[in-house]
Amino acid sequence: MSDDRLIVALDVPHAVAGLELAERLGDAVNFYKIGLGMLTGGGLALANELKQEKGKRIFLDMKLFDIGATVEAAVRGLAKFDLDFLTVHGDPHVVRAAREGAAGSQTRILAVTILTSLDRADLDAALIQKGELAELVLTRAVRAFEAGADGVIASPQEAAAIRAMPEAEGKLIVTPGVRPAGAALGDQKRVATPARAIADGADHIVVGRPVRQAPDPRAAAEAILSELKN
Repeated sequence: MSDDRLIVALDVPHAVAGLELAERLGDAVNFYKIGLGMLTGGGLALANELKQEKGKRIFLDMKLFDIGATVEAAVRGLAKFDLDFLTVHGDPHVVRAAREGAAGSQTRILAVTILTSLDRADLDAALIQKGELAELVLTRAVRAFEAGADGVIASPQEAAAIRAMPEAEGKLIVTPGVRPAGAALGDQKRVATPARAIADGADHIVVGRPVRQAPDPRAAAEAILSELKN
């Protein structure tokens, strides 16, 4: 049986490849992430097919960022696809606009704190204010919750601290940057194992390459599910 705590990232070039991977995973996986990289490759069509025809849950990872009116309009259109999760950047004006756009739908708005591929040197290069990265993540999470976010995207290394905040009560924590023990890190810099991420307070973990690039993707997913169960 699948466990919705595991979200598998369908970071493949087009919808056909995404559907083929979902079919290989079968009933082992019930929750999929479709990201920006597949937007021009039929990502929305795949989201609709997996949701409506296959009964899967869908996390659309668009990381929207723009002026409020544009974000609101974009979210209103995307919410018609009956999505489960949709990401926006965690700036308060973006989160508030996304909440307006999602009103009346079941789509839950998740705010990105700081990307898991970034470290302090990356923030310096982007002229982001000084301070410990973990503290900046916590501050952005609080502001996103106050703006109405249903949850946040943060690395597993910050999950425990976010979960301990009173503002996080009843909110979702979704953690990318999750790698089974021994797996290559790829471009991720702030990582943890699946079991550690869940133990530290994550509601869902997002795993892509360790499943997608495995010789047997279903067996790789089942190994992660077994780790979560045990």
